[in-house]
Amino acid sequence: MSEAKAGDKVKVHYHGTLTDGSVFDSSKERDPLEFTVGSKQVIPGFEEAVIGLKIGEKNTTSIPCDKAYGPRQDQLILKVKKDQFPPDIKPEIGQQLQLPQQNGQNAIVMITDIGEEEVTLDGNHPLAGQDLTFEIELVEIV
Repeated sequence: MSEAKAGDKVKVHYHGTLTDGSVFDSSKERDPLEFTVGSKQVIPGFEEAVIGLKIGEKNTTSIPCDKAYGPRQDQLILKVKKDQFPPDIKPEIGQQLQLPQQNGQNAIVMITDIGEEEVTLDGNHPLAGQDLTFEIELVEIV
């Protein structure tokens, strides 16, 4: 039976938890996740955990933050004056916004604090700085 390797298109089921055991994502109630191994479509530690699995095989892997979404970066937190928001946007904590960047791409930020005159935006991935644990099952090599 063949094993998953770089270049293979695979389908996996996964169940992701934080170090406190809380679940942050799972494919168990959805279709399996499909990606090409080695194409950087998923975080590095997840991809590494799939390599070598056989169809039907499961593993549990702990992924440190540097092989997941990276450490939190203070430079990705910024304060913006409330009057800089478009009039049709009423800032709320937890709200996600897209900000245009100089390279033409949009950055996704989350509102984390609202002060008297300023709103705090966080451009870190919500799982940045977190070590993650995944239970992974290789469902298919396409």
